[in-house]
Amino acid sequence: MRSAGFLSDGQRRLAWVGFLLAAFQAPLAANLIDDASWLFAVVVAMVVATVILADDAQRRRPVRAEAE
Repeated sequence: MRSAGFLSDGQRRLAWVGFLLAAFQAPLAANLIDDASWLFAVVVAMVVATVILADDAQRRRPVRAEAE
């Protein structure tokens, strides 16, 4: 049996939507804006991706049988 992870299914779906929005917004902002404020979208996308990867790693980890 596998562990559930720390994100619920709804939170996981919302994290994916947030990641995709930030990942697509960054190159668009880089083309439209002269300053480097688009880097914030890249950082946000990387943080959300790290959370999704950590949740994946926890979900793939087998559940330990508790000693009685």
